[in-house]
Amino acid sequence: MAEKVAKLGIGREKDFMYYVKDGGVWKVQRKQPGVPKGRPEKVADGGFEMDTNYIYFVDRDGDVARAKRAVGGQKRKKAGRGASKKRRAAKKSARKAPKKKAGLASAGGRCAASRGPCAAGPCSAPIASVWRRRARPRRWPASADNRSGT
Repeated sequence: MAEKVAKLGIGREKDFMYYVKDGGVWKVQRKQPGVPKGRPEKVADGGFEMDTNYIYFVDRDGDVARAKRAVGGQKRKKAGRGASKKRRAAKKSARKAPKKKAGLASAGGRCAASRGPCAAGPCSAPIASVWRRRARPRRWPASADNRSGT
């Protein structure tokens, strides 16, 4: 899959990242918390021209190798694409209309707040009974610590 371009035999250090740029091999210190950003350092000059259709990297032996660049991503199976379109169409038809909010005035054109005709059409003012409701205090279930009489 990959072909060797230049045999350099570079020895790798654990804390450094190696990359190929402009026909040479460079190394830079890896990011670590609390350590300032390292400066790139040229390790070796490969003496080769780089082609944009290939990606260049340093392999396990410390040599420069290249592999064909994947353009446009990976091809998908044709059988799987038709089935997914059918599923999408079924999902679209299965969607329901949004529910109306409870407690709002009906779309009859009468305002619930003033109990008269609304000039702007259907009114979104809450019904009067909603205004009179009070929030009840929330009762939490009794735990072993809060029980009394034991």
